[in-house]
Amino acid sequence: MTAPAFLNVERSATGRRWVGPGPEVERMGLAIAQAHELPEIVGRVLAARGVLPETAADYLNPTLRALMPDPSVLAGMDAAAERLAAAVTKGERIAVFGDYDVDGGASVALLCTWLGQLGRRATPYIPDRIDEGYGPNVPAMEALARDHDLILCVDCGTLSFEPVAAARAAGAEVIIADHHLAQEQLPDALAVVNPNRQDDGSDLGYLCAAGVVFLLLVATNRELRRQGWFGARAEPDLMALLDLVALATVADVAPLVGLNRALVRQGLAVLARRARPGLAALADVAGLRAPPTSRDLGFALGPRINAGGRVGKADLGQRLLTTADPHEAAALAEQLNRLNVERREIEAVVLEAAIAQVEAGDVSAPLVWAAGEGWHPGVVGIVASRLKDRFNRPAVVIGLAKNEGVGEGKGSGRSVPGVDLGSAVAALVRQGLLLKGGGHLMAAGLTVATGKLEEAMAALGELLAAQGAGQAGPSDLRLDGALAPGGATIDLVERLEAAGPFGPANPAPRLAFGSVRVTGVRMVGNGHCQLRLAGSGGPQLAAIAFRAADSGLAALFEAAAASRTPLHLAGRLEIDDWGGRRKPKLRVDDASPVV
Repeated sequence: MTAPAFLNVERSATGRRWVGPGPEVERMGLAIAQAHELPEIVGRVLAARGVLPETAADYLNPTLRALMPDPSVLAGMDAAAERLAAAVTKGERIAVFGDYDVDGGASVALLCTWLGQLGRRATPYIPDRIDEGYGPNVPAMEALARDHDLILCVDCGTLSFEPVAAARAAGAEVIIADHHLAQEQLPDALAVVNPNRQDDGSDLGYLCAAGVVFLLLVATNRELRRQGWFGARAEPDLMALLDLVALATVADVAPLVGLNRALVRQGLAVLARRARPGLAALADVAGLRAPPTSRDLGFALGPRINAGGRVGKADLGQRLLTTADPHEAAALAEQLNRLNVERREIEAVVLEAAIAQVEAGDVSAPLVWAAGEGWHPGVVGIVASRLKDRFNRPAVVIGLAKNEGVGEGKGSGRSVPGVDLGSAVAALVRQGLLLKGGGHLMAAGLTVATGKLEEAMAALGELLAAQGAGQAGPSDLRLDGALAPGGATIDLVERLEAAGPFGPANPAPRLAFGSVRVTGVRMVGNGHCQLRLAGSGGPQLAAIAFRAADSGLAALFEAAAASRTPLHLAGRLEIDDWGGRRKPKLRVDDASPVV
């Protein structure tokens, strides 16, 4: 039997049904709140995430001391650490091959920074998205092997059989530190450190590549310490590198559970110190006036770094994250900011066309997908993410082109919680329906022959449906509880944020505000709407609804303000630091007339 809609909202202004916490969550939330002297709404948020009264204290204070595993639990880790330590002590020539996204750039920066602290230099290599594509390729690996003794492939390499073999034949050894799904057979590298190897029993498959690289550095530091190599040398401060790990974890949409929560929590503290010139400069051009939050990593810093690999030069992000020169950092940050504007313009065109394609078909299918000639390969992943959010389905977006006269499409997909997209894509590669493909739980890339496009997407939809894709209604909006505008205080927002960091597998609390009056409406920016909200008593609450003109919310707000008709609103609370004065603010996701 379906539970009653929360606040009786069966269909909101954006077409969604509001779903509130069940009675068990309410009961457990009250128990947590009473046991730990927390506001009841905070207890409810914790209960909805599976926290129990006896685990709440540890959950609210995730520490590396409590959650850090022994790196040796990862298959291949000891061999990788011993080889990297040998390269350091012997002063060997080292190259680092990384992906062109934030996770790849951060992973390269981690290794280059760590080696620099040891007085060693590494050659970073980021492939061009258009000319070389994802991952190691034979010409690049052969060229690196001719001039280096050791090549580390980070955030890539798990499926790179021929490039790894080519590097070995040219005289270099290869270590892979990755997190993408693996086949039963692995490349013939000296070590493949990947928690998503089929023979890995670490239970750390939720780590991004930067998290794996961080554990590799922990293990290598330990090996160098065991050898007594540090002696009078200063041991690298690995904790100071956690800003890179936090950035990569959030930007790569890794689940914020377990060790990832501790890595991001500590990484945000490092970010707040603004010690890394590149991230400090990028925060400035992004207009971040307060210490960054996990949301800032995902929506302000991450997209700007990715813009280099998407529509600019592939190595710009890695250079920004590695440089120690504030002047170079400022110039790179400005360049990435400009490229991000260009990326948004390209994205908007592709998104409009992709939405039209999806809505012309079956939006209730387990997979939504779109393909178009000339769609820029640098934005298809972002557009897939937008489709996933809009339709609450796994989504794939493909740019079609001709490669050596043969039609093929290169695409990217994003998934919803509980549906493993990467394994489904890998299965289609084995079946011959895709030319190439791979990824992880929440994201995947693929290459498909144009003639097999329809067949491949139909087969992918069937595999995803078997995992439960398409069963959740696109209109469900899940809420953690209700609050009055006057109850939204700085103290409450800070207590809610203590349940973070928020992201995949730990979504930010979304609250309902019932029967509020809109006392002020002002359009700002590109169709955004600033609001003032009042309840039956207490102070008013500032709010903002992004893209409200496009969603139809702006018209609803203006009509409600003019007629003084109450509305139900739903959204996420945050702290607004504009002008140096901290105040609570609601980021509105949805609204409904009071029924």
